[in-house]
Amino acid sequence: MGFNILIAEDDEDIVGLLKLYLENAGHTTLRARDGVEALDVFSREKVDLAIVDIMMPRMNGYELIARIRETSNIPILILSAAHMDSDKVLGLNIGADDYMVKPFSPLEMTARVSALLRRFYHLGAGTSDDGKIVHGELTLDTRQLTVEKRGVPISLTATEYKLLALLLETPGKVFTRMQLYEEVNGEYYSSDDNTVMVHISNLRDKLEDDPKNPKYIKTVRGIGYRID
Repeated sequence: MGFNILIAEDDEDIVGLLKLYLENAGHTTLRARDGVEALDVFSREKVDLAIVDIMMPRMNGYELIARIRETSNIPILILSAAHMDSDKVLGLNIGADDYMVKPFSPLEMTARVSALLRRFYHLGAGTSDDGKIVHGELTLDTRQLTVEKRGVPISLTATEYKLLALLLETPGKVFTRMQLYEEVNGEYYSSDDNTVMVHISNLRDKLEDDPKNPKYIKTVRGIGYRID
């Protein structure tokens, strides 16, 4: 099954490379040269996943992601020349699901896109008849891809949703950071360790009454995380 992938990138060579690999994988690509154009495409077309460069004219990638997140939780992959951890953390905090640094491997990029799409659009095939997982005050709907706490909707990114779904499906089970990343996004790389911690921190901020004393997502020191 092919998906519609928005490429927000002003470098023609990179766009050509992305189009080649993504279309060979069976997807349809939509092109935008800057954030303003990308937002226009997003409003007019069905977009299943967005690949976003950070340094773009008119509207940068951070602002574009924030605008997309106002109305949608589609998977977003940042592709950027900015390689500092602070750049990565900022992108993930704003709402991106994954982050790759230029220059990049087209095969790794395609694999990460496929993993994001697979986990987001096919997660939950083995859940209950109504597609809902209820845990305490939380209700996760695997059909509508929504999360509620005490009946109030909570806006999550695609990766935050997938992490929460994985933890809720096996309450009490301890997952290492590596296991969480591999389950959600595919192949693990050592640089991805911080990514999981940022997503968990963001989840706690959204789910917990007191994120510093979490009721749901618990840290198992030196190992990983579990949900109680």
